[in-house]
Amino acid sequence: MAEASQKVALISHSLGEGGAERFAAKLSLMLDSGGYEVHVIIIEDRIDFAFGGRLLNLGALCTKMNPLQRKIQKGVLLNRYLNSNAIDTIIDNRARNVFVRDFIATRIYGNRKIFNMVHSYNIQSYLPKSEFLANLLYQKSTLICVAKTIEAEIKKYYPKLNSTTIYNAADFADVSTEVSTSNYILFFGRFDDKVKNLSLLLKAYRKSEIYRNGLKLHLMGDGPDKALLVSLIADLNLDKHVHILPFQNDPRPYVKNARFTVLTSRFEGFPMSIIESLALGTPVVSVDCKSGPAELIINRENGLLIENHNIDALASALSEFAENNELYHICKSNAKNSITHLAIEKISAQWNQLLNN
Repeated sequence: MAEASQKVALISHSLGEGGAERFAAKLSLMLDSGGYEVHVIIIEDRIDFAFGGRLLNLGALCTKMNPLQRKIQKGVLLNRYLNSNAIDTIIDNRARNVFVRDFIATRIYGNRKIFNMVHSYNIQSYLPKSEFLANLLYQKSTLICVAKTIEAEIKKYYPKLNSTTIYNAADFADVSTEVSTSNYILFFGRFDDKVKNLSLLLKAYRKSEIYRNGLKLHLMGDGPDKALLVSLIADLNLDKHVHILPFQNDPRPYVKNARFTVLTSRFEGFPMSIIESLALGTPVVSVDCKSGPAELIINRENGLLIENHNIDALASALSEFAENNELYHICKSNAKNSITHLAIEKISAQWNQLLNN
């Protein structure tokens, strides 16, 4: 349990759409149920996920200004809020890739206990390329990595910084809601081809020809490359077999009902989509990108882990999981048990130990 006086501010870009934002919402619920006084502070006005604690929505408070005025006002309000609520601890969940902005943030945070999340193997989204500048910003804080592969990269390039790994938690709560569709495989996440490489998925699905047996591909989400996906689906003559579904606040009914889910990212962190899929007993076909999948998927035991950027290998894996029922059911039966170490109680205990040291 938390110390009685401990007040934690969880600062996130928003509480909407992305995996990092979903993580922030779940962490706020874990900390709130663990007895901490939780203050969720979001920079932009988007809330899709349930959260715990009190909310400061800077995006909603700073609307009638030009961009520079909004940034200044958000900083002023943040500083005032942290001081007036006597915040002890800050967990910064934002991407941090603008040195001046992040330098100002460290000055606002002051001498509080600070933990900075790193959600991606692309660590330059969270740390300056310069080791000197990174040390200047984060020498008094602790970097919380969501995968051991990420922590290894940080120790390699920023050896003077404090870092540790705490995995994202898995929610094993059952889902009773049914969906009207069936016989499909599923991608769910942000439509950003530079990261998620959905063009690889579409080309491999076309090459596998599993659609000839009625196994459809559903892409669920939203993002900047939705139009690109629609165009590529048409170019590959897959209009009858690939369906784009809108973003869902709670994707679990669709995940549970899928034959399997797919991840084809160029890089990741510790993919929430794989965790959520396995927790619901749905196996996964994933490329072996940096980082995350190799720390979650045991090849041919709870899913298939294949070489990245290889259309033939991905097409073969899709076909095998669609047609090899014996292998598929082995992986499906092992899915939940393979990630019991990520249960909310166990991850909450790690956070509790960290925050109280």
